[in-house]
Amino acid sequence: MSTTQAAAADRFRAVYGAAPEGLWAAPGRVNLIGEHTDYNDGFVLPLALPHTTVAAASARPDGVLRLHSGGADGGIVELRTDDLRPAPGSGWAAYPAGIVWALREAGLPVGGADVHYESTVPTGAGLSSSAALEVVTALALNDLYGLGLDRPRLARLAQRAENAFVGVPVGIMDQTAAACCTEGHALFLDTRDLTLRQVPFDLAAEGLQLLVVDTCVQHELGDGAYAQRRAGCESGARALGVRALRDVPYAHLSEALTRLEGEPGAEPASGTGPAVRDLVRHIVTENHRVEEVIARLDAGEIRAIGPLLTAGHASLRDDFAISCTELDLAVDTALAAGALGARMTGGGFGGSALVLAERSAAEHIGTAVTKAFAAAGHIAPRIFPAVPSAGARRLA
Repeated sequence: MSTTQAAAADRFRAVYGAAPEGLWAAPGRVNLIGEHTDYNDGFVLPLALPHTTVAAASARPDGVLRLHSGGADGGIVELRTDDLRPAPGSGWAAYPAGIVWALREAGLPVGGADVHYESTVPTGAGLSSSAALEVVTALALNDLYGLGLDRPRLARLAQRAENAFVGVPVGIMDQTAAACCTEGHALFLDTRDLTLRQVPFDLAAEGLQLLVVDTCVQHELGDGAYAQRRAGCESGARALGVRALRDVPYAHLSEALTRLEGEPGAEPASGTGPAVRDLVRHIVTENHRVEEVIARLDAGEIRAIGPLLTAGHASLRDDFAISCTELDLAVDTALAAGALGARMTGGGFGGSALVLAERSAAEHIGTAVTKAFAAAGHIAPRIFPAVPSAGARRLA
């Protein structure tokens, strides 16, 4: 039993006065390529991290939901399942409470529970700590109440919880990655039809390493910028007469961008943020980059994906306008130090960058990034390898 698992079981006993019925885990994730494409019916390629949120849980027959976290201030959050209502902006407990609400809204026989959480997934780092929390809760309740949900449906219900209960309009990628990834693979997901393909991603065999650079700049998806860009993408799709931007062919991008020049209703309602045509350019080119990365991985040309990762960062920085000084510094410094490719990952405005490097150069690159942050007066970044790991699972 890992330290995190033992801590979860021990704290559950200390908080609730009895041993839990079981232990479950769900991972954080990094997205290799395919950023903000998921809510545009596009393609994504995430992989699960070894960092997990562990839930120790037991069912309750009285309709009371008690939630406690080793990483949150305060004591037990106690709620009644019959009283659960969407509660945007109500803190960390809204994520697991939203799972209970979504399961019950779907007509599934879920009662109360006692749950304690321990997590090694960095929060605010763009590594989907919220999805790990949601998915581990859903998996625990699935087992405790014998719901029989398969992993894709579990992911969809977790997404509904975050969309409708917490009030954050995320796509399906994060929850699917947490629920469905497998060790040693990246997960190719078509977010329109939800077909999955496990793509072998054995970096070690090629003498490569994928680094996560957590800038320690906290990002918050609920602050409106994420929703603004999603609304802008939807506006662009309407202006182009397509169901979603996934339906704009890469070969016809120039024509689509010309059509959007001066198009009424093609700008975000707020009047701020990137122009819709810039959002459209990013989504269409990013979907194409995902397909190109898949083609190179299928051909065994892992090193060749580096320039595609770097091009993805430029698009997120310039067209989608969701990078920040620290992310740009991490990417630029890594590339100057010899990285094969680098880009920001996650929702943006902070969080983490990914760096693809020769294993022999990884330490040098990490040192260069750390020194650059110190010279710029930034908080020291947290740097660690991204090892493709298993998705959600029962531990005990």
